[in-house]
Amino acid sequence: MKIDSNKAIVNAPIEEVYMFLTNSENLGQLLPKDEVKDFKGTEKDCSFKVQGGITISLIQSELSENKEIHMVSGEKSPFPFKLTVHLNDLEGKTEGHIAFDGEVNAFLKMMVKKPLTNLFNHMSSELKEVFES
Repeated sequence: MKIDSNKAIVNAPIEEVYMFLTNSENLGQLLPKDEVKDFKGTEKDCSFKVQGGITISLIQSELSENKEIHMVSGEKSPFPFKLTVHLNDLEGKTEGHIAFDGEVNAFLKMMVKKPLTNLFNHMSSELKEVFES
């Protein structure tokens, strides 16, 4: 299952956005406060619980400086997936979006596609807010 979030334009240079996102502790600031509990993060990984008590864990797997941040699911996640944050320089601003690629069966896809799409769109819009506040 593949999901691409909405693109967001962040009013900050790509280097600043990249540095913020490469510290996994900062991802907690992008998650919806009313839907996520028990966020724990270090520089290279993080985990949190979503509604229903499901734990999602993310581990940085590869960094392409000022372009992409690749993460993979950790052992606590309910299914294997890859998450990539794509960044583009727009002359002092940054355009970005999240691409998700998960290995889920048809039944699970029906259950998780909409909530995950909403989560990634929320994270993209929150990134804008972080740099505008």
